[in-house]
Amino acid sequence: MQPFLYTPPDVPLDIIHADDQILVVNKPSGLLSVPGKPEDHKDCLENRLRAAYPEVLLVHRLDMATSGVMVFARTPNAQKSLGRQFEKRLVEKRYIAVVAGNPSAQEGDVDLPLATDWPNRPKQHVDHESGRSAQTHWQVLERRSTSTVMALYPKTGRSHQLRVHMAAIGHPILGDTFYGDVDAAPRLLLHAERLSLIIPGLGTRASFLAPCEFFCDGSLRLGRSRS
Repeated sequence: MQPFLYTPPDVPLDIIHADDQILVVNKPSGLLSVPGKPEDHKDCLENRLRAAYPEVLLVHRLDMATSGVMVFARTPNAQKSLGRQFEKRLVEKRYIAVVAGNPSAQEGDVDLPLATDWPNRPKQHVDHESGRSAQTHWQVLERRSTSTVMALYPKTGRSHQLRVHMAAIGHPILGDTFYGDVDAAPRLLLHAERLSLIIPGLGTRASFLAPCEFFCDGSLRLGRSRS
């Protein structure tokens, strides 16, 4: 296996929303959410944000290869509020993915427990004995000759959940280096399109959207260089 070379994209911050409690950002594919242990893995969305907003606090993560909406807190109270919302499954998430093949149904649910695949970390796998509960709802958006565009709605937030679940039902996400065919697309075709949450301090629900760069206006766009 080729050694991993971290080459984060050199792009400006894409701030979707900012107020005195939260920051909502569109993370690019290829950029770590948080710093890794090696010195050359310190460049990440959290550190880039902190350079402009020193008070920023982490709430959740996206996989490096996944793009899309992330929320950060700007106060400890906001961080606690958002953490509780994620814990109690009050945060609603919608992802766009392009998967291999064509499922027979138009929508469905995956309920498969997940656990760390320790000999192959950071990979995860289905584990019916000691895995943690994980559920995903999926809907077909568009069928193509050898692939399908799906909307994915994770009901839980396990590591690599969407990637493992789609692979487990025989439709891995295109461009997945761990669970599918990495050469099937120029990047992992998984994007966190929408995040809906209760604004800390206000108590009102708001939805934040980051348009999907590889599926827009009903067209699938794959002609992009790998991040």
